[in-house]
Amino acid sequence: MNNFKILLQEQKNEITSHIIYKMLSEKVKNQHNSEILKRISGDEIKHYNFLKEKTGKDVKPSYMKIIIFYFMSLIFGLTFGMKLLENGEINAQRGYDELKTDYKEVELFLQDEEQHEKEIINMINEEKLNYISSIVLGLNDALVELTGALAGYTFAFGNTKIIALAGLITGISASFSMAASEYLSSSHEGNKNALKSSIYTGIAYILTVIALTLPYLLIANPFISLGVMLAIVIVIIAVFNYYVAIVKDEPFKNRFWQMTGISLGVAGLSFAVGVIIKNVLGINI
Repeated sequence: MNNFKILLQEQKNEITSHIIYKMLSEKVKNQHNSEILKRISGDEIKHYNFLKEKTGKDVKPSYMKIIIFYFMSLIFGLTFGMKLLENGEINAQRGYDELKTDYKEVELFLQDEEQHEKEIINMINEEKLNYISSIVLGLNDALVELTGALAGYTFAFGNTKIIALAGLITGISASFSMAASEYLSSSHEGNKNALKSSIYTGIAYILTVIALTLPYLLIANPFISLGVMLAIVIVIIAVFNYYVAIVKDEPFKNRFWQMTGISLGVAGLSFAVGVIIKNVLGINI
């Protein structure tokens, strides 16, 4: 890519980032965070104007990117949206590296981009991130326990309504137990927010229970329901681990394959147990 095309691409990136940061600055309630976002937005428009002088062209922002990033922030939280933008800043640095020899001002841009990254990491404080370990606890336990239980029930019962009923009773009861355990554990550790931790754990557990039992309520064939349920398990694991990988800067693949392997492995073992117990006891429902 020649330098002129790089300049135009970076110009488009700068005006797009300017608008996204400006919109987010108007969204956040924390005044300190809002001021930082406004300052970053101001830096981005300065970069855009500098590049405009070099190209002699006005460049329209990427409206699709603006919509995606803004609504990602609304749905998954400011931290998630900002971290995605931070990754975009890293890409911008790579583009500017190719321009440094011809434009010395680019060095200042790179310094701004590096400062943006540090500020973004340090500025954000969302409540749900403080309780992400509690959410992980509820999600992990529900995925492993209920995936195994539903797989076992699928062969043992063979009736989707009964399987769903048993799954809901098992899952909701377990969610109360898990939330209570989290409360006791957190309170014994001196956590002043033990109750909130337990609530996040319980909610994560119950939402997972609902998602996994839903196929058995909607589909008459138990084995098709089992397949759909396992697909939902993989989707939940993928989405959640992608979220954690972005906001916590943790590797995605290792966590994803570990959780998937455990959940599907337990499901397979539980299905086998259901087959053995039904044949040994000779009970048909």
